[in-house]
Amino acid sequence: MDIGGKIRSLRVMNGLTQEELANRTELSKGFISQLEHNLTSPSIETLMDILQCLGTTAAEFFNDDSDGQIVFRSADYFEKNDSDLHNTVHWIIPNAQKNMMEPIRLVLGAGGSTCPDNPHEGEEFGYVLSGSVEIHLGSKIYRAGRGESFYYTPKRKHWLTSAKGAALIWVSAPPSF
Repeated sequence: MDIGGKIRSLRVMNGLTQEELANRTELSKGFISQLEHNLTSPSIETLMDILQCLGTTAAEFFNDDSDGQIVFRSADYFEKNDSDLHNTVHWIIPNAQKNMMEPIRLVLGAGGSTCPDNPHEGEEFGYVLSGSVEIHLGSKIYRAGRGESFYYTPKRKHWLTSAKGAALIWVSAPPSF
């Protein structure tokens, strides 16, 4: 497990500098830097203080529950040609045909984001029409750009952001609004 990388990711997600995290935890900036580069290991007590300042718990931090593939690019897409019906289906999410979803059209302005949503049952899918988005799933961040799609089950707190604006189709089943 990359403890330092996870701490760095959480720190950045919370908009903190190394110095700000050091001040909040009463540690040195140098120690935080060494920790993030996996050059040192914290005591359990120090790690618990850091995680508290980063707004997470030890259980969430050490949960290695993999999200699987979140962002899908054109290389992941596949086509099905039906010569009888004279059509081609472009599957942009593997196995998406088994899911039940309700479409939403969403436009994010520059610096825009969606409201953080608490974990809930269901599934969410998106296709980026223009711009790019960051998909925040718990402490992880995934990026998707124009022509790319994303799919996840909303098991953790989640939201989208866009630094320069984006237009996308967002599908949520069952609807969470």
